[in-house]
Amino acid sequence: MILFANEDVLALDKPPGVSMATSSKEGKSAEDAVRRLLAVCGVIPSDPLPLLVHRLDAGTSGVVLFAKTPAAHRALSLSLQERRARKTYRALVWGHPVPAKGTIDLALARDQKDGRKMRVGADGKPSVTLYATLRRFPSLADLELHPETGRTHQIRVHLSAKGHPIVGDDFYGGASRWHGVRDRALREALAGLTHPLLHAQRIEIREMGLDIEARLPEDYESVLALLRK
Repeated sequence: MILFANEDVLALDKPPGVSMATSSKEGKSAEDAVRRLLAVCGVIPSDPLPLLVHRLDAGTSGVVLFAKTPAAHRALSLSLQERRARKTYRALVWGHPVPAKGTIDLALARDQKDGRKMRVGADGKPSVTLYATLRRFPSLADLELHPETGRTHQIRVHLSAKGHPIVGDDFYGGASRWHGVRDRALREALAGLTHPLLHAQRIEIREMGLDIEARLPEDYESVLALLRK
């Protein structure tokens, strides 16, 4: 789904389950990632292809930015690198963070035992995530998050390290806790999740007049509806 488009910028609403990974070993290029997402969103590829500005994990949904020109790509990339772009995420997590609003400041490094994962470690790069609890439910909380840095898996690892893994996150401890949920309908909905309930909800870049928002995906909304009951 196209969220925004002008002569310089294209913003798409990435559905969960679409990989944006690149790998020289596997022959997966940035162009392949762009074509995959354009196809899923029903967008006819232009010539030349739009340039990918940033990525989301395969299981994460939400706003992804593309640049239509090299100049726009430089401007957007610089805004992200210099933290002049404000990103807002939503996540449904296990437990209730204390305090309800705060900052997670934990350095992150590659996991030496499993190169696919990240870990908290003093030998890692500085990583900061702001969070605020929007609503508490029995055993769960709906959070708004603002990553101030852009490390791989940052939000997922930070929340897991604090004892509040994201619902549905197999990698970082949030997958099987649904076994303890009493409500049958909610338990079945949680058991059926195939990805973490993490959503890139909004990107604001004021200097470029951009304020782009993506609605929560259907499965996230469905779980929230069951929790509200």
